Amino acid sequence: MEERMIFAGAGGQGLMTLGKLVALSAMREGLQVTWFPSYGAEVRGGTAHCHVVVKDSEIFSPLVEAATALGIMNKPSFEKFSPRLADGGLLALNTSLVEPPESWNGELLAVDATGVANELGEIRSANMVMLGALNARKALFSDETLEGALEEFLGKRRSGLLEVNLAAYRRGREFA
Repeated sequence: MEERMIFAGAGGQGLMTLGKLVALSAMREGLQVTWFPSYGAEVRGGTAHCHVVVKDSEIFSPLVEAATALGIMNKPSFEKFSPRLADGGLLALNTSLVEPPESWNGELLAVDATGVANELGEIRSANMVMLGALNARKALFSDETLEGALEEFLGKRRSGLLEVNLAAYRRGREFA
């Protein structure tokens, strides 16, 4: 088992959180994992991204050159990272902010992440919609593992966000 993923979007869209949750879930299931974030001056508004590698054996590099999956939240990220998708890889695209390409040779998962988050009343949960769709399509982890990781990640300080994020995650599964 090996997944090499890139999650990208505008700073503030929760891509680092999405990547951390994947990493935490992998650790909970006894897998090897690396999480490699890119913050910089891009934190609010620019293209922010992280690389996540999940494998059942030793990982030699945290950098993802050929991704098995891309979680793309905005158009600049699509333009920058779509060439990194490996043949046969999955492009999960936030169609609220990015028009799907007219022709696409790989696997395309259209996710109205921002639209669903707006319906739920919490725009910041768009990342959880994307995570739900990606996990359902790729079958990375059990829902129990991911939902437990989300609860652990939010902790007591941010426990008020748990229900809306769980709802967003579950709604994201519907897109897969």
